[in-house]
Amino acid sequence: MTPLVLLRHGPTLWTREHRLQGRVDLSLDAGGRAEVRRWRLPPGIAGFQWWASPLARCTETAALLGLTAGIEPRLIEMDWGRWEGSRVSELQEENAAEVAAFEALGLDLEPPGGESPRRVQERLAPFLAEIAAGGIPTGLLTHKGVIRAILALATGWDMTGKPPEKLVWDALHLFRLDTAGAPSVMRLNWRVAASSAGSEASP
Repeated sequence: MTPLVLLRHGPTLWTREHRLQGRVDLSLDAGGRAEVRRWRLPPGIAGFQWWASPLARCTETAALLGLTAGIEPRLIEMDWGRWEGSRVSELQEENAAEVAAFEALGLDLEPPGGESPRRVQERLAPFLAEIAAGGIPTGLLTHKGVIRAILALATGWDMTGKPPEKLVWDALHLFRLDTAGAPSVMRLNWRVAASSAGSEASP
């Protein structure tokens, strides 16, 4: 079994505005940079190899944390197509029935001109298999949509309704990969905020 830890990038302006940010290449805002500087990675993941999404909000987060991370295009965020930059509340105001119908599709929710979570899983699966074949404990600095897609793979969640556990986004999420690259949950919501680092030092 190969340990795999996932971490979402720090906040951007669109994170704070609750906008759907997929492939748009936003940097962290000033508050996001300050927040990441307060994060402390626990000793339990020392020695992990790291990979990051090519988008600036991930590479900048890696740099602020002092991580040497390779760039992996398959870790890029889900493509939100024409919904990119919108708030879900705005989309619901425009056409609540259409949004509800899309949400009911779960893993097969595919925004107009975008990408479904199932397609995200399909592009991630070969990469997870490569990590498992290497057998090296690995960290991925990535996006909310990618982390949710891996959680769904690990738990069988079809992405309809609430997730099996509410995810905290200033936290690590620890999985293990079997020899084929299939993930299972070890620990979710392993906080990285400096205020809780003392109590979060080991898995």
